[in-house]
Amino acid sequence: MSTLVNHTFDVEKLRKDFPILSREVNGKPLIYFDNGATAQKPQSVIDAVNRYYSYENSNIHRGVHTLSQEATSAYEEARRKIQKYIGAQLSEEVLFTKGTTDGINLVAQSFGKHFLKVGDEVVISAMEHHSNIVPWQMICEEKGAKLRIIPIDDQGDLIMDEFKQMLNSKTKLLSITHISNTLGTVNPVKEMIDLAHEKNVPVLIDGAQAVPHQKIDVRALDCDFYAFSMHKMFGPTGVGILYGKKEWLDQLPPYQGGGDMIKTVTFEKTTYNELPHKFEAGTPNIAGGIASAAAVDYLNELDWEAVRAHEKELLDYASDQLKTIEGLRFIGEAKVKASVISFVVEGTHAYDLGVIMDKMGVAVRTGHHCTQPLMERFGILGTVRVSFAFYNTKAEIDTFIKALNRAIKMLR
Repeated sequence: MSTLVNHTFDVEKLRKDFPILSREVNGKPLIYFDNGATAQKPQSVIDAVNRYYSYENSNIHRGVHTLSQEATSAYEEARRKIQKYIGAQLSEEVLFTKGTTDGINLVAQSFGKHFLKVGDEVVISAMEHHSNIVPWQMICEEKGAKLRIIPIDDQGDLIMDEFKQMLNSKTKLLSITHISNTLGTVNPVKEMIDLAHEKNVPVLIDGAQAVPHQKIDVRALDCDFYAFSMHKMFGPTGVGILYGKKEWLDQLPPYQGGGDMIKTVTFEKTTYNELPHKFEAGTPNIAGGIASAAAVDYLNELDWEAVRAHEKELLDYASDQLKTIEGLRFIGEAKVKASVISFVVEGTHAYDLGVIMDKMGVAVRTGHHCTQPLMERFGILGTVRVSFAFYNTKAEIDTFIKALNRAIKMLR
């Protein structure tokens, strides 16, 4: 369990819950600013994985013996905890997937094959991760549909007037990121969902970057689908969640075939299982699913108002420090941002900066961040990205700034 008590926010106490934060890299204390790629795990999540493999290891849903029953109960309890955490009405609206990418592909294939036809349109934005671009390109090409792109301005905000004009009788789906993994832009998804629904257009939200920074309420948003990854919200890798309204999931055909997603199979015909199992073919990541419940338990102990305030303080503090560096250019200065900063430094390459800072124990992300069309929009090849979590501190930012300045001096 977390060392947080009475919903207070004490970052130093909280850091003790994450064993990796006490290690050294290249002889220096680890400073982990790559939370946008994956978040670190509290001991309670690590213990949950170990406990399953040590005492409960068995396949689920199929066995009558004690281990199978215990594992099935724990796995389905995790589903119910996630349902409650995201505000879903029904547990069968919560599908276990391999991650956000898998969830988006599920909707693209199932929804696309069932509903898209020649001349239809799917709307995404210019800031999307490749995971929310390529699946739609594939299904649109297969079906003869058109992919339309909401443009962004120089600050990294969506141009909403153009989005409104895109919605028409041909629009069959809007798929939009909640928070940009590269820019940190927090999109006005509730407004966009409402506008889309006025045109009877269903909406998929890519929530991969939103779930680490805020509590999500899918019913308040009124989205039709919401996809995210547990590893970004301090849970295990290889597990994702796709929320879908029951009325939509009931209409969609299965994404994959195999065990557990069927009721009966003959060589002549197969009858599919009920929700959610219709979309969960094969043996899942059982340990990861069960450990996801531990991540949700941990997050439920946080005071999310305090978390938001702390992360906003980190964002503002780091931004102010970075502004003092000559030749540094921010990529993404949206009106509303999560604690993510991307930048380039004149006369240097992002990769070189990242390698040198790693020698000083500072972990940042460099490259195009799986958003190559966005890089093209800003006329660059890649950026340095620092992404903060609630366990990061101002002292770490001070060390990062020193490391960055040293790296720049070495490269110029």
